[in-house]
Amino acid sequence: MARSGPPALGELIRSRRELHELSMRQLARMAGISNPYLSQIERGLRAPSEQVLEAIARSLELSAETLYEQAGLAEEGEEQEEPEVVRAIEADPNLKLRQRQSLIEIYRAFLAENDVRRTRRRK
Repeated sequence: MARSGPPALGELIRSRRELHELSMRQLARMAGISNPYLSQIERGLRAPSEQVLEAIARSLELSAETLYEQAGLAEEGEEQEEPEVVRAIEADPNLKLRQRQSLIEIYRAFLAENDVRRTRRRK
């Protein structure tokens, strides 16, 4: 029987890994986790921590939020779509993985700093 709705998180990770032509061993090494642990995540036997999911997502050149969203696991009230800036950085073929990660981290740090300043001004 065909499953309806979004794919499970593990299925998404496996399909993204295969799209990047990475072996399970390669992705596990890149994410800093064991091969058996990644296998369990992909098969839906274990749920990754946020830290592990972030590492897997970075290795697959996406954000953890994107994986959660595509798996239908984004919480209510969470931003459902990456900002256009982040999507553009992730899609830019002229940047290396680490360059994309750095730019996105800097962008998010600026946003967080602006949120703190707005919060302080309201008080």
